[in-house]
Amino acid sequence: MLNDKVILLTGGTGSFGKKFVEMVLKKYTPKKLIVFSRDELKQHEMRQIHSDLHPGSKIRYFIGDVRDIDRLKRAMQGVDIVVHAAALKQVPACEYNPFEAVLTNIMGAKNIIDAAIDCGVDRVMALSTDKAVNPINLYGATKLCAEKLFIQGNAYSKPGQTKFSVTRYGNVVGSRGSVIPIFMKQRQQGKVTITDPNMTRFWLTLDKGVEFVINAIEEMHGGEIFVPKIPCMSIESLFKAIAPECEAEVIGIRPGEKMHEVLLSEDEARHTVETDDKYVIMPSHPWWSMENWAEGKPVQDNFRYDSATNPDRLGAVDLKKLIDVA
Repeated sequence: MLNDKVILLTGGTGSFGKKFVEMVLKKYTPKKLIVFSRDELKQHEMRQIHSDLHPGSKIRYFIGDVRDIDRLKRAMQGVDIVVHAAALKQVPACEYNPFEAVLTNIMGAKNIIDAAIDCGVDRVMALSTDKAVNPINLYGATKLCAEKLFIQGNAYSKPGQTKFSVTRYGNVVGSRGSVIPIFMKQRQQGKVTITDPNMTRFWLTLDKGVEFVINAIEEMHGGEIFVPKIPCMSIESLFKAIAPECEAEVIGIRPGEKMHEVLLSEDEARHTVETDDKYVIMPSHPWWSMENWAEGKPVQDNFRYDSATNPDRLGAVDLKKLIDVA
């Protein structure tokens, strides 16, 4: 699917973006790979890395902001596939700067949709988060809105033209702002701060996240939300695996945090099917063909996929393997 294609990646200098570029250049032969982001320094650093690793590679670096639809339209000329990873995602920052979160995460999504349709892009895959399910913070609420926009974007596109889908997954091991790098830094002082020992979270590596997104791009019909089957772990188990010799200071749940995360709600289960490695939430819209995903198995009524009841639990050894990969 990615071979001989022109791919545009928004948020291309973030944790996901850098890993996506690395894996695509390693496993595929795209015609062109456009890194679209706001940070000129990070683009410069990426250019230095890839000019050494991939001399003569077909990477292009495009300074721009998803808030600027004219710049997006310029960047999407001749593009086949868009992977939308740009977002304001730090919960405290979004709470303190709500208008900025709305402009980037919601209005930016609208701009991606409009620009992709106007430029004749074939497929658009947007990245979402478990925090978009039953959101209690602004970040989650903006990502829920973005999901709705992308799914309904298929109704604005002519049949057979631009398709929009979403991938939704949990915390990424080792990503910027993740609790794991914080724990690893704090253990040097002999004390680790934890919010609540019983809190649970879904976990996957950047490699697995990128693989999942690429597979979803290949399988999408347009309108699905793809949810991977991934393991989870309590914060207490996480602490014991990373810094067992350290003292734990319980500081309590921060504003906007949940005790447990949900990747698939009971209401969504009514139009969800599962395969061996994922759940596929299908849209309940007139333009959706029920023949899509006929190979999937419908989940049970009132099914809920959350980190509290998920039987796939990470052990200390498993977590250390994930950290080594990350």
